[in-house]
Amino acid sequence: MKAVRLHEYGPAKNLKFEEAPDPEIADDEVLVAAAAASINPIDWKIRSGAVKDRYPVSLPTVLGLDVSGLVRAVGSNVRGVSVGDRVVALSQGAYAELVAVKADALAHVPEGMRITDAAALPVVVLTGDQLIREACGLQSGQSVLVTGALGGVGRAAVHVAKKLGARVIAGVRKSSLEQAKELGVDAVALNDKDALEKLGKVDVIADTLGDKATTPLLNHLRDGGICGTVTTPPPDVSLHPELKLVRMRAHPDPATLREFAEDYRDGKFILPVVRQFRLDEAAEAHTFAEKGGAGGKVLLLVV
Repeated sequence: MKAVRLHEYGPAKNLKFEEAPDPEIADDEVLVAAAAASINPIDWKIRSGAVKDRYPVSLPTVLGLDVSGLVRAVGSNVRGVSVGDRVVALSQGAYAELVAVKADALAHVPEGMRITDAAALPVVVLTGDQLIREACGLQSGQSVLVTGALGGVGRAAVHVAKKLGARVIAGVRKSSLEQAKELGVDAVALNDKDALEKLGKVDVIADTLGDKATTPLLNHLRDGGICGTVTTPPPDVSLHPELKLVRMRAHPDPATLREFAEDYRDGKFILPVVRQFRLDEAAEAHTFAEKGGAGGKVLLLVV
């Protein structure tokens, strides 16, 4: 098969489109003929070596965690999945024509949804959902500030929080306030000190920014409140012993992935796809996505 492999850490040009061995599937796995993959920040962080201590990989490796496609083969212990099914999953090694996926990570792509669009979903929607439900333990009636609310994970977190019946505040840049209001929630400019002063206290912070960007927001978390984060924790969190910090990493959840896919198809969940590249253009796609400001997902189409 053809795949995009990384032989050494470094810049995007280190991604090589080349022949690679076809994956072999275990009894509990499914072989997916990929239609598309998508690019997430963790991909270029792994590629560069920036997170090699936390996310070590054996080189050469195939990056990518989002894949959608058609089932090519099914392991002997797999039930409920057939050859030819349209599926989507959170799974490693997605930048390839063929991907071995654990059957219990697969969701069926709903009728009426383009199979390539489905590849945009797994990492961001599962991260956003689990940030709200598991890390933050958000309850109906509580208030939650979602940082980076216009990013993929932020959009998913806002969507889930609204479904739970919480009061949701989208945290964005001042220049993005009008766009944030399209999410159907309140919004606050995180780079506007006067606006933050008026924010008051919230029960929960669902953080997708991390590091120093989140530090001043901790003063707006009520005593006993929770700050759930998917990235680097605020460096001054130790100065706030009255709050609980929870770090999390997404895990497969087919039922939630399917629910988001249906909401996406029905126009209830909006996740912009701003650019599509061919699989052999993965290096160019990384360069584009890594510059930031794209405002949505970048797909790799397997053609």
